[in-house]
Amino acid sequence: MSASTRDKEVRTTLKTGGNVAAARVVGTALAKRASAAGISRVVFDRGGYAYHGRVKALAEAAREAGLKF
Repeated sequence: MSASTRDKEVRTTLKTGGNVAAARVVGTALAKRASAAGISRVVFDRGGYAYHGRVKALAEAAREAGLKF
């Protein structure tokens, strides 16, 4: 699964793509795509980034949308 601010469904709801609000939208989109594919548990690799700001917003939005990690 992947989701990005460049995806059509995500891009239409955003004004800019590099902020916490955009990360929340991407996290929600990612969780919806995963659940549609039958995936409910994932491993969240933050790639060395600190768990705050956009990384935290993406993770929390994905959790709220139903992903478990």
